[in-house]
Amino acid sequence: MDNYIILQHYWWLLVSLLGGLLVMLLFVQGGQSLLFTLGKTEVERKILLNSTGRKWEFTFTTLVTFGGAFFASFPLFYSTSFGGAYWVWLLVLFCFVIQAVSYEFNAKKGNLLGMKTYRIFLLLNGILAPVLIGAAVGTFYNGAEFVVNKTQLTDMSMPVISSWTTSWHGLEAVWGSMHGFHLWNVCLGLAIFFLARVLGLLYFVNNIGETSITTRARKRILPETALFLVFFLAFLVWVLVKDGFAVDANGVVFMQPFKYFNNLIEMPAVLAVLLVGVVAVLFGIGKTVFVQTFKKGIWFAGAGTVLTVLALLLTAGWNNTAYYPSLADLQSSLTISNSCSSIFTLKTMTYVSFVIPIVLVYIFFAWRSLDLRKITKEEIETDTHAY
Repeated sequence: MDNYIILQHYWWLLVSLLGGLLVMLLFVQGGQSLLFTLGKTEVERKILLNSTGRKWEFTFTTLVTFGGAFFASFPLFYSTSFGGAYWVWLLVLFCFVIQAVSYEFNAKKGNLLGMKTYRIFLLLNGILAPVLIGAAVGTFYNGAEFVVNKTQLTDMSMPVISSWTTSWHGLEAVWGSMHGFHLWNVCLGLAIFFLARVLGLLYFVNNIGETSITTRARKRILPETALFLVFFLAFLVWVLVKDGFAVDANGVVFMQPFKYFNNLIEMPAVLAVLLVGVVAVLFGIGKTVFVQTFKKGIWFAGAGTVLTVLALLLTAGWNNTAYYPSLADLQSSLTISNSCSSIFTLKTMTYVSFVIPIVLVYIFFAWRSLDLRKITKEEIETDTHAY
């Protein structure tokens, strides 16, 4: 395996890791979607808002970093998906914009729209963002409606490599290529939505010092987990038994039965990561539910989420697999080899990536400083800078 191929696999690994971190950090969105469910009084709702409000920047920053890493390492995917499926990505961006605005103006006196309106915006962000991101990721397994023609760069009237073949421009990830409901993309979106709610509940148990809230949170974990497992297991089983988008030695894309199942069998390390991730998620949930004094479930379930998503994304891109299949033209499907940057760019970015551990250490200490004390009613009532 030459250096260029190693760099391609390395950068797909980093992008997949960022994707796992993003899904884990969606606990902020999950917590927002529970604002009116767990918060029975105004003070309790303020506690919930301040619990998630002190972390929302981490999620937004990770989303931007995820997109930036994709742009730098696999620019053809970025131009194809972000340039063609722009409606779904604009909706995701809109969700995060109204989230930032809502946290900024929610508690300000005399705000234009009123406190309740901004809280409804946060609720919408908590529901729509995970579902839309999940549906978009679902196209990695189900494909999208695009055509790639690199020779079109010489056409001065329209030098565009990729073009979308439907007028839906990304919304077909939810509604389907033939204007019908796209079950499996939505299934993954709902799985991520309910996972975000579970992680949000676990985070509240760990972060909030009010028994009334944490008791309600513990009671909601099991039903939310049941819904998550229904959608996640349905999607996982379907992926493992479906035909996948394989690539032969000449770069020709073809349909292969049980492709993603075979990927896990042929990459035992990835399979091990997936199993460890699933076990960690279930352990964090189970111990929080059945041991009333246990409050660290978010760390086990969060780490397990990162590992599980990492393994699934590696399964979609490694082992000669087209990670962004084209339904309009099978040979336009994107792989890590035909969509990546030049070897010079990948090498340069690899040196930059070595500072990632330093950034992670900074995030750890910043997170720890924010969570030194549990959030209580007394703190919210006396804090003049509370959301």
